Amino acid sequence: MKQFTAKTFSIPELKGISAKNIEEHMKLYQGYVKHANLILGKIEELKGDAEKNAYALGEINRRFGFEYNGMRNHEVYFASLEGGAKGLTDGSLLKQMITENWGSFEAWLAEFKSIAMTRGIGWAMLYYDRKDNRLLNAWIDEQHLGQLQDCALILGLDMWEHSYVADYQPSGKKTYIEDFFANINWNVLEENVTKVQK
Repeated sequence: MKQFTAKTFSIPELKGISAKNIEEHMKLYQGYVKHANLILGKIEELKGDAEKNAYALGEINRRFGFEYNGMRNHEVYFASLEGGAKGLTDGSLLKQMITENWGSFEAWLAEFKSIAMTRGIGWAMLYYDRKDNRLLNAWIDEQHLGQLQDCALILGLDMWEHSYVADYQPSGKKTYIEDFFANINWNVLEENVTKVQK
């Protein structure tokens, strides 16, 4: 059976987010990859007697969604921090789309940051809706539930506490969000949009 492989990321020194925090966060990502593979193997095993193992198969398939989406969300998150901070240029496709959807980049950013401040654990997401060729913001509590159907993830901001508490404490959530945006390589996000439009 084909296995998922953990990606490697070249993340430079970041504003506010420590190398130690990235190192620990990366271990969590690698755990998602490992467990997605383990679950696929277990599904193969349980399918040998699908009737007898119907309940176990149902539960483990639910768990696969959690591990798989955790893996893919983190790949988008870490990729956006690679290569050092780079701004979003005025002529870029992504900036044009953001402006068309929200009126201005500043209006979108304010909305996205307010979504990221949602109480509880989860992800603030910017998606590309393939059906309507538009961008959508969303909050996702549990990564195996609520991801937008047939939408491509352009930007994922991890708001689970493991992503920021070591550097910011629980009270530093807002500062973490500001620092995350100060560290983004917008060229990566531009590539995310360009790829899904092909």
